[in-house]
Amino acid sequence: MRRKDDEKEQRIKRSVITLMLKEGFNGTSIAKIAKMAGVSPATVYIYYENKEDMLQDIYLQYSDEVFDYLLAGIRCDMDGAQLIETLIRRYYSYMKDHPEAFCFVEQFANCPSMASKCSCSRGMQSIFQWIEQKNSRPIHRRYSDKSVSAILFYPVKALAADHSSSEEEKAQLLEELIEMIQRAILA
Repeated sequence: MRRKDDEKEQRIKRSVITLMLKEGFNGTSIAKIAKMAGVSPATVYIYYENKEDMLQDIYLQYSDEVFDYLLAGIRCDMDGAQLIETLIRRYYSYMKDHPEAFCFVEQFANCPSMASKCSCSRGMQSIFQWIEQKNSRPIHRRYSDKSVSAILFYPVKALAADHSSSEEEKAQLLEELIEMIQRAILA
């Protein structure tokens, strides 16, 4: 049996993300992935059983990366307003710093046929469980985690995806969003 090579695996993952964003799920074949990664198609199968398995593995890796990135900025002594601001700023920062990985995660998460088969991601809802375990002052009490997650993260995604605003305008809009979301959740 052939050995796995971390560098080859990373090239395969980068190729998958690039092709998925450029050509979509149906346009991305193992042959195209292998060619872009500079490996043989047989090499891809050393790492992944099939295309679906590969996409799920990469999705889990990057969605967990987003989760870890968000949690890295949280401290146990933060109040609700600080937690909300930190989550929003870090989420926006991640999207700007890792646009391809973020777009891949979003594309995968918004594809019902793929996401429904991949329920093992820690996901955004786990953020609230982690906060409640570590912090005696949770963000909210009255609302479901899904509702809070939607209010926290969807407006930030819309702002990051806005290609018609300048960076200065986006910075002002981010400040405005933080204030609006804090008022909505903490009121």
